[in-house]
Amino acid sequence: MESARQDQHNPYIELEDTLPIVTDTSDPSSKNFSDWRPWEKQLIVFTASAAALFSPLSANIYFPIFNILAKELHVTNTLINLTVTTYMIFQGLTPTIIAGASDGLGRRPAYIVCFIIYSAANIGLALQSEYSALILLRCLQSAGSSSTVALANAVVADIATASERGTYISYATAGTYVAPAIGPIIGGLLAHYLGWRSVFWFLTIFAGVFFVPLLLFFPETCRKIVGDGSIRPAKWNMSIMTAWHLRRNTARNHAGTIDKPPPRKPPIKIPNPLATLTIIFEKEVGLVLASMAIAFGAFYAVTSALPSSFEEIYGFNDIQIALCFIPVGGGSILAVFTQGRIVDYNYRRYAERLGFPVTKTKAQDLANFPIERARLEIALPALLIEAVAIIAYAWVTKFVTNLSGPLILLFIIAYSSCASFSIMSILIVDIYPEKAGQATAANNLCRCWLGAGFTAAIIPMINAMGRGWSITLVGLLCLACGPLLIAVIVLGPGWRTERGSRQKDRANKKEAKREERRTAA
Repeated sequence: MESARQDQHNPYIELEDTLPIVTDTSDPSSKNFSDWRPWEKQLIVFTASAAALFSPLSANIYFPIFNILAKELHVTNTLINLTVTTYMIFQGLTPTIIAGASDGLGRRPAYIVCFIIYSAANIGLALQSEYSALILLRCLQSAGSSSTVALANAVVADIATASERGTYISYATAGTYVAPAIGPIIGGLLAHYLGWRSVFWFLTIFAGVFFVPLLLFFPETCRKIVGDGSIRPAKWNMSIMTAWHLRRNTARNHAGTIDKPPPRKPPIKIPNPLATLTIIFEKEVGLVLASMAIAFGAFYAVTSALPSSFEEIYGFNDIQIALCFIPVGGGSILAVFTQGRIVDYNYRRYAERLGFPVTKTKAQDLANFPIERARLEIALPALLIEAVAIIAYAWVTKFVTNLSGPLILLFIIAYSSCASFSIMSILIVDIYPEKAGQATAANNLCRCWLGAGFTAAIIPMINAMGRGWSITLVGLLCLACGPLLIAVIVLGPGWRTERGSRQKDRANKKEAKREERRTAA
């Protein structure tokens, strides 16, 4: 009788009836998922996070010099805003090539190419004096830095299991959320005291200081090349950290504790951007990417319009505008240090209820695990909070309230948008762990291109519709994403099973054709 009364008050009983009963599918006798030690994994993720800082930093450090560049180059604010739009177009396009190629050629070569292009673009930006040169070099700057965000998520997929992926991806993307806090402040101070060219010289020096240690120490993590980290990459792809790690393994080999892995040559593959597009058109992934892109675009619509809006409303100078980005950065950073733990906790909660043992060392098959529900029931409330906060922000700026109102709402918008975006990013990697580079590139393509559209449209919309209704429309678009995520929670597991069956059928057909060729030979 007592248990019956408890069941009546258990809010999860009805929900549990709809969930599959799953068991641990990992092999207890198999090798650990990653050969890297915990502190080594943390160092790798920290480095990837720092590398991912450069793309959003380059975007956000640019906001305070909007008005300066418009006057210096004798163009309108709309044309300066177009440099943000083109930046985001390349921010979405480039990872489909570089990050996708890193799934076969390796993460280290991708990082090296990115930082060479990025440094060259920054030098050009610091020296140019024409609007045409500005927009072209901004595209090149974006091409160099944008793939670092996708590579950070791919690195996490290389070394972390699903049970710890929430925390690690939050840390890996921390750089992308720190940038809104420090970028505008750095840009405003540099532009005010040293001129707008100093912004790009700062980025050049910062990239060089970071790139040298990355080149020397950052290890190759791509599982197609180094497996769990115990396989030797090619000599040209060797870092000091990798050499030290393999030397430690050699000592263990002599002690008879592990087998010495054979060296592996990286496969030579031509990057295929179309492979990224195939991911986008999967039903489950497509709905998540659409929701993520709208959440990201709404966030950028608000922040990209902030400089011109606050100059018009409050008469702020460049430094004051830069300081107004502090709540944006504060909310973003808070999301980093809270959402990863919340997501991992929710994963463990579902695993315990379903009898699915949680392990941080073994790879697990999530085919029968409701990973969509475990992730999105955290992301969905965050997305709805972002929508409501954006609508409120529209009207407090419309009626020119006390500055504290917009600043508090900017904090909420930043926190909720970064939370929803990071959680949906985690889900994308959960769905495609074996193609994390391509999956994250698809993520970048959707969010950056839609973000570019939002950024290009927001100022003309404000001029045509007024600040209140134009930003309200952005918030309503966020609200419209709610049903899309609910559909993924309900229908996503079935779609994932269908996709798995199709992939298995294709693999069987390829194997049958190879067998026919061997027989014919």
